[in-house]
Amino acid sequence: MIIVLAVALAGAIGGGVGTAQAEGNRASYDRQLLFYNHSYGVLDRETADAIEHSAYLREFANFEVRTTTGAGGQTWTGRYLMGRESYLELFGVGDLAGQDGAFGSAGLGLSTERAGDLATVTERLKSEGVADPIEFLQTRDFGDGVPVPWFDAILTDTQYDAFGAWAMEYRPEYFADPRGKTEPPSSPGDVGRERYLSDDYRTHLMRDVTSVRIAVTAADLAETVPLLRAGGFTVKNVSGGGVVAEGGGTTIRFDSVPHEQVAYERVEMSLNRPVKDRHVERIGNSTLTVGPGSRAVWTFADHDTP
Repeated sequence: MIIVLAVALAGAIGGGVGTAQAEGNRASYDRQLLFYNHSYGVLDRETADAIEHSAYLREFANFEVRTTTGAGGQTWTGRYLMGRESYLELFGVGDLAGQDGAFGSAGLGLSTERAGDLATVTERLKSEGVADPIEFLQTRDFGDGVPVPWFDAILTDTQYDAFGAWAMEYRPEYFADPRGKTEPPSSPGDVGRERYLSDDYRTHLMRDVTSVRIAVTAADLAETVPLLRAGGFTVKNVSGGGVVAEGGGTTIRFDSVPHEQVAYERVEMSLNRPVKDRHVERIGNSTLTVGPGSRAVWTFADHDTP
């Protein structure tokens, strides 16, 4: 969970952006460099516990509950639903320290597919008004006390209300470590999401995340838009002050709301095969609707859920 580390860096490294202009791209980029990797949300405790113990989710997706040790010994325990190229990471209130553990806190990881593209994103950010993008290395400890370089990442700022986004590029050291259980490259420079994630998704229904919707503050949205544009997403304004970012097979919608209404709202997923009937699974205060067809929609609790 990246934002914990970002806060630890606050004050040590500069950064930040000016006023964000959401409509369209300021510059014309030849190709998309960043793609939806995963998003996370902090849910009410009842829902998080129901997700953790759901028998249905273990059939629906490549699901696991995992504790990870990152840079500086930071640890987090998440509930994961993993697809072919993308995944979800879900927490309950209090699972994370400080503001990161508050209901409605959320985050978004965008990753490159080719080695070296993160450096290009960093340069693009300067054209998007981010004078000093913040760079850091995330590591992973597999239990032997020796951190393995996991991925390089960049942020637009270390200050946020309840949401943060980052760009990332997996490191060759991680792919070389057999404990990561990654796949061989499909071509030179392949650092892509499909290589990183397991093929176990094939034995379940969930294939990939096709859409996410998150309610964030205006300030957090302003910090996020430049990163989306620099990654090659098409970013458009929507009514109410939010934006929709499209590109790479996943649509990302942000609703602009007061701080007390921030929430991880909705996820849509593609399925590996169509299903004939509609199945509705109530999981805590959330509702997962699967089918009919090759689509599933997971709607989470309203803004005012305690």
